[in-house]
Amino acid sequence: MRLDKFLKVSRLIKRRTVANEACDAGRVLVNDKVAKASVNVKAGDIIEIQFGTRSVKVEVLNVQETVKKDEAQDLYKYL
Repeated sequence: MRLDKFLKVSRLIKRRTVANEACDAGRVLVNDKVAKASVNVKAGDIIEIQFGTRSVKVEVLNVQETVKKDEAQDLYKYL
């Protein structure tokens, strides 16, 4: 699954366009490498997102096309 779509489905970032812009600005890292929005994400990958001064680091546990809002946290684990 594309990185920008995973960020939206997992609710780490609310909208796909915002996820796309964050990737273009170089604020999203996958496995310690700056990632474009088109990078494929799979279970076991480590995603780090920089929100201003704060940084969020998560491990991908599962990849699904659609998921209910209350089950979105099951797709990743905070590190």
